[in-house]
Amino acid sequence: MPVPLSLLDLARIAPEETPAEGLAGSVQMAQAAERTGYGRVWYAEHHNVQQVGSSATSVVIGHVAANTSTIRVGSGGIMLPNHSPLVIAEQFGTLETLYPGRIDLGLGRAPGTDGDTVRALRRSPAASQHFPEDVQELQGYLRGETLVPGVWAIPGNGTKVPLYILGSSLFGASLAGALGLPFAFASHFSPDMMIDATATYRAEFRPSAQLEEPYLIAVVNVVAADDDESAAVQHEGMQRTFARSIMQKEHTAPDFSEAQVDAFRASPAGHQIAQMIKLAAVGTVDHVRTYLGDVVEAAGADELMTIHQAPLLADRIRSIELTAEAMDATRLVA
Repeated sequence: MPVPLSLLDLARIAPEETPAEGLAGSVQMAQAAERTGYGRVWYAEHHNVQQVGSSATSVVIGHVAANTSTIRVGSGGIMLPNHSPLVIAEQFGTLETLYPGRIDLGLGRAPGTDGDTVRALRRSPAASQHFPEDVQELQGYLRGETLVPGVWAIPGNGTKVPLYILGSSLFGASLAGALGLPFAFASHFSPDMMIDATATYRAEFRPSAQLEEPYLIAVVNVVAADDDESAAVQHEGMQRTFARSIMQKEHTAPDFSEAQVDAFRASPAGHQIAQMIKLAAVGTVDHVRTYLGDVVEAAGADELMTIHQAPLLADRIRSIELTAEAMDATRLVA
């Protein structure tokens, strides 16, 4: 039986694109996902990353929601240590008020950036230590049961925007289980932790007002194409793009030659990066169907969230369409 299918879009800005062009591409991807049966599309908060256009995550969510009709739109995720819970409750309460029944709020505890940018955000690295308490404060605002006497989120109060915990380790799994929240595991860049984290989540889950039983989303890289050769070429391009993004975090150069990228990928650091993104369904519909079915079985996933990072927008959209075909997405919309 097919599981619900969702999309995580990193709001890619290609080297030859303006941010406006990149975000227009994200709208087209969301529209393709909606048309082919995906249940939700999420955007991640990253800062100071040249290739990612979703730093103002709630703004992007509102724009995509305005340009789609039925698909749920949310964050995958808001990095809560960068914000006060009240501000996020107000932002997502406003989104829920404008687009009722279509907004998700996924939360992570990493800063989504480097140390210098954390300081530019006027946040302390120690803020992540308060993540569990901040999640509960945020939840209180959205439920209309504020934990801060006399302080309410307006809009937001009582909107009950559903929360999701994002994680790539046992910490997030344990927290999601303890709070009785859905858990989205980042198997797209932490594949070796997938089995332990998902088992921990299910073992430690306690029912809550939001959720009676565990609900696990596995996030997976997908490069689906009409033939294996095209898929392999696109996958190579995806890996090179990812390598460039890591290199640009560590150096001040605006770009790197192909030879420099090759050298980095051949280095120990490059091999480590390759291991991070090794979980990927690459190929035609039949292969993608089998691969993703194996991921669902291994993780015990209740939902698959796919990432499509081929260099060209047309290829990303085609990958979305073919993955929907592979997983029979139109039969089961989240």
